Amino acid sequence: MANKEAFIEAIKNGYTFKGESVKIGAAVLDGELVPEAGIYLPLKTLNRHGLIAGATGTGKTKTLQVISEFLSDNSVPVMLMDIKGDLSGIAAMGAENDKIKDRYQKLNIAYKPALFPVELMTLTGQKGVHLRATVSEFGPILLSKILELNDTQGGVVAMIFKYCDDTKLPLLDLKDFIKVLQYIGDEGKAEIEKQYGKISTSSTGTILRKVIELQQQGADIFFGERSFEVDDLMRIADDGRGMISVLRVTDLQDKPKLFSTFMLQMLAELYASCPEEGDMDKPKLVMFIDEAHLIFNEASDALLQQIETIVKLIRSKGIGIFFCTQNPMDVPASVLSQLGLKVQHALRAFTAADRKVIKQTAENYPETEFYKTEDLITQMGIGEALITMLNEKGIPTPLAHTMLCAPRSRMDVLTDAEIDDINAKSKMVAKYNKTVDNESAYEILTAKLQEAAEKSAQEEAEETTSSAKKSVKEEKSTLEKVADNTIVKSMVRTAGNTIVRSLLGILGLGGRSRSSKSKSWF
Repeated sequence: MANKEAFIEAIKNGYTFKGESVKIGAAVLDGELVPEAGIYLPLKTLNRHGLIAGATGTGKTKTLQVISEFLSDNSVPVMLMDIKGDLSGIAAMGAENDKIKDRYQKLNIAYKPALFPVELMTLTGQKGVHLRATVSEFGPILLSKILELNDTQGGVVAMIFKYCDDTKLPLLDLKDFIKVLQYIGDEGKAEIEKQYGKISTSSTGTILRKVIELQQQGADIFFGERSFEVDDLMRIADDGRGMISVLRVTDLQDKPKLFSTFMLQMLAELYASCPEEGDMDKPKLVMFIDEAHLIFNEASDALLQQIETIVKLIRSKGIGIFFCTQNPMDVPASVLSQLGLKVQHALRAFTAADRKVIKQTAENYPETEFYKTEDLITQMGIGEALITMLNEKGIPTPLAHTMLCAPRSRMDVLTDAEIDDINAKSKMVAKYNKTVDNESAYEILTAKLQEAAEKSAQEEAEETTSSAKKSVKEEKSTLEKVADNTIVKSMVRTAGNTIVRSLLGILGLGGRSRSSKSKSWF
């Protein structure tokens, strides 16, 4: 009993905060729920990022949903990466059943079904707000990291951006970038080398192959206009609740590079556009990345370094990032060390490798006299988790085996009709789903090359005509020169006289014949 009282006191002291907080569950001791030991989540510390981990089927996605609901209720905008497609149900009313009823009775909390303001988004042209960004917004450094280029190739990309800035060539979509890349390697090579130095053909060829690889994952849909404004992620609904933006990326497995591209650009844009906020009572935006291992598994070293840097710095902007994954070891140690809130659902020990992971995971949590963490990780039920977080002073709270609240919204996908209804009412769909193709580098260079081709053809035609005239003139001049020759003139006169005499002779008018006849008459 004394142990239980000490446990309750430790939990109450550790999870009592001065600022706003929300109750997400209650602690468990020796397999028994202790309702008095409530587990609260301080809103002030949610910009310090977090981790939600656990094996398949242990309830981590529902934990993500519960935290999102509480944030929305407290006017904090949320962005969810819906990998499996089941988070869209947060836009629909939940339904009470026996399991939910029993859980809430144990927690001494009244269950109130609710639906939440939701904006559905897409990267790949599915139903919802189309998220796009221009090539120019990425910049040469970020684009080079996404394409996994070396320093030499990155220098070529930087030169392309500089050339486009100098010549007023907007880089909006990938066909613009490809057109410029082809131009500097062919028609414009002399111009480029004169101004910026020589460019290796092998470098431009490698860059082109990398861009085509990105295109194969649907990047043509992502790059372009209208560019998404990150301020639209931080909207408050008409009823005062935070808007929940659900990015539906159910086809992510086939497009990991596209998703990494989007994530990095989104984080970079948020960091660049949001001002420094310092300590806030609650965050401006919280992002949840489900199945985060899909990002880290496909990311290059440069990309991982960029993510690590942004995670470290974006906290001061009032933005929190939560990674949701099956194995906490999937998250790089450099990123894991930056995560203040840790929610660890059960792990399964089927192999020796699994047991090693469990041991490492247990060592990442604060020591406690109330639990044997390594054993408990494998024994927790669905909807239960080990929780620790940073309090308002930045001190880790006691490790607590927690029974979590169930979501109040639907724990299932939306129907097609419900999705269509949400999109029909959305102002963002009307704003971003119009096809825009402004004049950019592709059109300008195409027109330039066409003009050059037409000019070249015209010059060639004029040259041909001039040559023909010159040839004719030269022929006349030759005849004239021949005609002016004295010998030729003499020959012409002699020939003329001979012809005349012959004709006169034929007619009987020749001089000599006439003279002979006169002599014979006299």
